[in-house]
Amino acid sequence: MVEVTLSAPLGMISLRGDHGDAALREAVTAVTGTAFPERLRIEGTSERGAAWMSPDELLIFVPRDEAVAAVARLSEALAGVHHLVADVSDMRVCLRLDGPGAREVLAKLSPADLHPEAFGPGTFRRSRLGQLAAGFWLEGEGARVICFRSLADYALALLRQSGRDGAVGYY
Repeated sequence: MVEVTLSAPLGMISLRGDHGDAALREAVTAVTGTAFPERLRIEGTSERGAAWMSPDELLIFVPRDEAVAAVARLSEALAGVHHLVADVSDMRVCLRLDGPGAREVLAKLSPADLHPEAFGPGTFRRSRLGQLAAGFWLEGEGARVICFRSLADYALALLRQSGRDGAVGYY
């Protein structure tokens, strides 16, 4: 059985810029204390880390009470470098899927390849879960899902129903 709950509020920062720029890479690692995430990867966790969102966007995770200061640190470190940094903590939510069947709960809803050979620890996907645009990754004994706050109730209901429907037994 997979338990699906809302995570405690997270600090989430959207950072757009050239991933090849040394100053941007250094600023991200200074704020997160993790390696810089490469394509389709997440470094760290939902509590402190960074996820690859697109060729020019990262989603940075910090404790909620550090988000404003982290935005200021990034802005200062990237002064003179083409970038956009925004605190998106109030725009998105994080859902926790706790339990060994989390991969199947996601796989029943997403067109992404979630086979263990394609989707393992440290892998980050932006895809759909039903009609919901979401990002997701494995964390701990389960998975995490981020989506827009306005869709949180739908996301909870969708993921909980997928969990209640039981395992398909593919993985």
